Amino acid sequence: MMVGSQPLNSVRHWPKALLALAVALFGVVLVYWSTAVAMVTIWYRSETFTHAFVVPPIVLWLVWRRRHDVALLRPKPAWVVLIPLAAVALMWLLGDLTAVNSVTQLAFVTMLVLAVPAILGLQVAYALLFPLFFLFFAVPIGEFLMPLFMVWTADFTVAALRLSGIPVLRDGLQFVIPTGSWSVVEACSGIRYLIASVTVGSLFAHLNYQSAQRRAVFVLVSFLVPVVANWFRAYMIVMVGHLSGNTLAVGVDHLIYGWVFFGVVIMLMFVIGARWAEPEPLPLSRSKSSQASAPESAAKALVFALAALFVLSATGWPLGARLAIDATAAPSKATMAAPTSLGKGWQLKTPPTHDFKPSFENTSAEVNAAYSNGQQEVGMYLGFYRHQDYSRKLVSSSNVLVASNDRAWSRVASGSRNVPLGAATTAIRTAELRQADATGSDQADRLMVWQIYWINGTLTSSDYAAKVYSAVYRLLGKGDDSAVIVVYTEKPRNGAVDASLEAFMTANYSAIDALLQQAKASR
Repeated sequence: MMVGSQPLNSVRHWPKALLALAVALFGVVLVYWSTAVAMVTIWYRSETFTHAFVVPPIVLWLVWRRRHDVALLRPKPAWVVLIPLAAVALMWLLGDLTAVNSVTQLAFVTMLVLAVPAILGLQVAYALLFPLFFLFFAVPIGEFLMPLFMVWTADFTVAALRLSGIPVLRDGLQFVIPTGSWSVVEACSGIRYLIASVTVGSLFAHLNYQSAQRRAVFVLVSFLVPVVANWFRAYMIVMVGHLSGNTLAVGVDHLIYGWVFFGVVIMLMFVIGARWAEPEPLPLSRSKSSQASAPESAAKALVFALAALFVLSATGWPLGARLAIDATAAPSKATMAAPTSLGKGWQLKTPPTHDFKPSFENTSAEVNAAYSNGQQEVGMYLGFYRHQDYSRKLVSSSNVLVASNDRAWSRVASGSRNVPLGAATTAIRTAELRQADATGSDQADRLMVWQIYWINGTLTSSDYAAKVYSAVYRLLGKGDDSAVIVVYTEKPRNGAVDASLEAFMTANYSAIDALLQQAKASR
């Protein structure tokens, strides 16, 4: 029997299926409300992700465009999707234990997306593939690329200036030309341009092309164009400032010129891309539905209700696990004090020669002291963390050796090296810092710095490994006590000082580890 050229059973099933989907989606949002709020907070706070506010409405509009084709399909729960749903919920738990917003938010959106095939079926999900994919643009992720893009921007700008005949003296992300000093900061990385371009470019490709090849090519172009355009934008801003005697392209108009240039480039990209637009295919014939007219059964309502219940069960179990883990956590209080002496004649030196302090926020306890053996002086910073959450955690984008707005120090070089610590050889991050001075002289003081993470006694220099170790220890009920170890010393004019830092660390790591273990045991 047909109604409006659609199978009667399909028409009858859709209200039950959509109600079950709405209940499941509402339940997931309610269970992970704190994650959803954190996402919206980032949208509001960060100009890089402000575009995410329009992503959910666009997704709803894209689904509405497909409503006639989707209505021809019979919704049928895909029970096999419950397995990846439970796995994604585990991913959320691991991200929450280590307070990684990008992981918890990506898992949250993935659970919303997977709820569609779990309740409506794989065929319906395939028909809505692009709208479901587009929802991932609501996840505020991508800022981890910022340091790399800043380096690329500095490389291109310096090279272009030299090709233009302008002498350049570069020091890390800072460079000096005859008319003034310039620095590549976060706003110069071009990440916000890139994310906005790929988001809009993906939508443009979906709406204007039908072939997968054309869509893929345009998305690739929407990725490459803003990257290269940002390089030229940075170069042009420096040139405008140079040629105008630093009266133009500085301050607020610096950013205005950047957005105007980006807007023109993206508009040209769309105008050119529209030349190869393909017409939309004709709507599917509603008289050619392939759905069998199975007997109507009241049990279908129960099937969709069970599907919604199973989705909520597969996604909601991490909350119970999190409560159980938190119940075994140690008290948040921790104490730690700088020892007056360390091994092999290293004595506490007061006051220290340098007032350097790494930018690690909201520590549970910390030590910042300098030690001397009569010939060398080495500074030591220990930042200890316990009961880590989204506002207090060891590994975060705000915990760095030098903040981007630091007026006293700037990082000019980074690297790594292997150092024997304890019973094993461990990779350590290295950095060179330059102290700012009023004259801009290249004779400013410099520090050689080593950094490593201590995760419940396990050493690593990797942010990602530190997060994994922390999650594993918490799952094992051993807590999340962690610390950063930073040692630094002045770089002499005649060469490197890795030997001084290595001598200090090899002689004193046991004492440092004992100090951190003592802080871990403190209550």
